[in-house]
Amino acid sequence: MKDFFGDGVLLSSSAAEELYASVKDLPIIDYHCHLNEKEIRDRHRFADIGELWLSGDHYKWRAMRLCGVDEKYITGDASYYEKFKKYAEIFPKLCGGPLYYFSQLELKLLFGIEKPLSADTADEIWERANAVLSRIDSNDILKQFRVEYVATTDDPASPLDAHGKYGDTSVCPTFRPDRMLPPDDAALAELEAAAGMKIESLADLKAALKSRLDFFVSKGCRMADHGMDLPPVRDCGTPRAEGLFANRSSLDAAEKRTLFSHLLYYLCSLYAERGMVMQLHFATFRCVNSAALPITGRDSGFDIMRGSVNPDELVVFFDTLNSRGHLPKTVLYSLDPSVMPAVATMSGAFPNVRIGAAWWFNDTLLGIRRQLEVIAEYAALGTNLGMLTDSRSFASYARFDFFRRILADFVGGYVERGEYDMSAARELMYGVCYGNVKEFIKI
Repeated sequence: MKDFFGDGVLLSSSAAEELYASVKDLPIIDYHCHLNEKEIRDRHRFADIGELWLSGDHYKWRAMRLCGVDEKYITGDASYYEKFKKYAEIFPKLCGGPLYYFSQLELKLLFGIEKPLSADTADEIWERANAVLSRIDSNDILKQFRVEYVATTDDPASPLDAHGKYGDTSVCPTFRPDRMLPPDDAALAELEAAAGMKIESLADLKAALKSRLDFFVSKGCRMADHGMDLPPVRDCGTPRAEGLFANRSSLDAAEKRTLFSHLLYYLCSLYAERGMVMQLHFATFRCVNSAALPITGRDSGFDIMRGSVNPDELVVFFDTLNSRGHLPKTVLYSLDPSVMPAVATMSGAFPNVRIGAAWWFNDTLLGIRRQLEVIAEYAALGTNLGMLTDSRSFASYARFDFFRRILADFVGGYVERGEYDMSAARELMYGVCYGNVKEFIKI
């Protein structure tokens, strides 16, 4: 029996151990996250592990709800100590789930704590972790995890006044115009103020988005990101889109999707002109618990996988963009893992289209392995861009260690069975864990 979360955790062979050792200390490029860049600029200090872990991590909130914890101890007014104690109480129930691995690796790598978290150990771990946090700030955490590059997620109206170089970490914005496609009145007012212009027509909206995109690029932005429930539909053309924009307050869901798609086609042309990378996140079903939404707000753990999504619609989207010469470098993420084989084959049909990391509900032990299997079988594993955090928590950089261990075990299995060369495996590990994304984004 192996030691609890010892050096060999998740590594089932000597080849896996050797491959993991070759990449475990590589720098981290986090090409999609939701960190607050102001907390980096201001060298934020966390009062305790409760704040670090539970102030905004909907993964943990969802797990606590699954185990029957009252909302008072999740998003309610209980103290962080009380919330941490509740999380510790339910933690042993999470066997095999990603949070069990994430949390124990965070304790090990950030705090040097190798004890299993439980109700019995909660107070000791609280004291030991808080003693470490009293000596470090957000930038120290980034340094400890060797974070080289952070891409935050930013609304077009953001002033981008907190991005820059902090120690060894470059913090750069990502253009995320979801609220503007199409905009509601509040989003439109914010965009007008940021762009310094009135927006009274579709052409005005496009001009404002272009102006803000160029501002983002001037601040070091290399990527755009779009989240959507369903893939875009065919481009309806400018005349139809102008009419939809004029009536935007009364559009039904299908009409909103049509206008969104037209605007996305337009933005893709701008991304391609500027040599940017576009990320597409799809197959979400947002805020399904309507009673909880007014209590907890968005992004609180009430989003789920969409039951069905049609990847064929992406084919039309990419083919149209490619025919127009407007297809930017693209990274695809689906919350529905069942469509990934089709999406992976699609990446071989169009230039510079890649499969992203196993996303959200899929960044589990088996979810990551399945994603690696799909990429290996239907695309090219050696071109994969590796891991990201997609997180609001500074402690989440332990997820890179989780991924590197799984990847080492996956590739090491081929080596152990005599199906793959060790020298090629080392090179592949370096590329997937660091080199590929650095080259793809042109860092």
